[in-house]
Amino acid sequence: MNKSKTVLSSAVVLYFIVCFEILIMISPFAGFFYSAFNPFLLGLAKYRATKWLSSFFFTHMVVPPTDLLKSIRVMGSALFVLGLAIFLVCAVQVYSSKFFKKGRPVVKGLYSSIRHPQYLGLAIAGMGLAILWPRFLVVVLWLAMIFVYFLLSRDEEGRMERQHPEAYREYLARTGMFLPKGIEDSLSFSTALGKAALFVVISALAIGGAFVLRSYTVNHLPLWTGSNVVALAVLPEDEPMMDHRMGDILKVEEVESRLKPNQPYLAYFLPTNYVMQGLVADTGGDWQLYKRHHSISRFADWVFHPFNSWES
Repeated sequence: MNKSKTVLSSAVVLYFIVCFEILIMISPFAGFFYSAFNPFLLGLAKYRATKWLSSFFFTHMVVPPTDLLKSIRVMGSALFVLGLAIFLVCAVQVYSSKFFKKGRPVVKGLYSSIRHPQYLGLAIAGMGLAILWPRFLVVVLWLAMIFVYFLLSRDEEGRMERQHPEAYREYLARTGMFLPKGIEDSLSFSTALGKAALFVVISALAIGGAFVLRSYTVNHLPLWTGSNVVALAVLPEDEPMMDHRMGDILKVEEVESRLKPNQPYLAYFLPTNYVMQGLVADTGGDWQLYKRHHSISRFADWVFHPFNSWES
């Protein structure tokens, strides 16, 4: 049992490693991380069946181009913060009971109606992270994570029922696993078939919704097209300048000499001091984020101030 729990926990750790790719990316350890992770992404991209996993379903770089996408971006931050808050509050309850009440079971607060609010909090935070770092792979790993949490929950409940048979059965009868009992019963979540059906529905909504959002995003990107070049303005306010200048830029001898007639190109129209230039092209060490900013403060800014993640 300990071996299976180690394997399941490793899946959760993998999910958070991928989700925190953004934090690693802006740190001095990015090179070490991508030396191992990038071959994995390139391996996925080789095959049509797995190529979509390495792609992003929000393809607008930093600034969402529509009010709907801005709302979803803010929701990502809100879910991430809410989920972490739930997890931390419950963790304080659990460890306070362990250290000060000699290990008595926690049945107050969220535990009075939900048996595993910590897992619920991490699942909510994971949903927020999947929006903040919207790679399809993150969504799939999030689904794997909530499945892992379900298995871990069942294992914990089995152990508790063996240790405290009567008291824990009474607790099981009046609480839900991840949602209040009344809600779970209305969703037929209390049966094995209901749990399986609910997971299938969640998976279809998560993956299908990501594809719908990618299509919607692509159709609303501020693009300039000309011959074999498509340009994307990272900041919406730069779209008029892009429309006005891209034709002249492509006629510059240095640029024109590098373009092959039958090859498609994607160009990014960036502000001069855009802090994430290194994601788009090799612009030298001066544009590595960890050399220009404190990584933790940039990560916090990315979460708490969704639309202030650039320099003007």
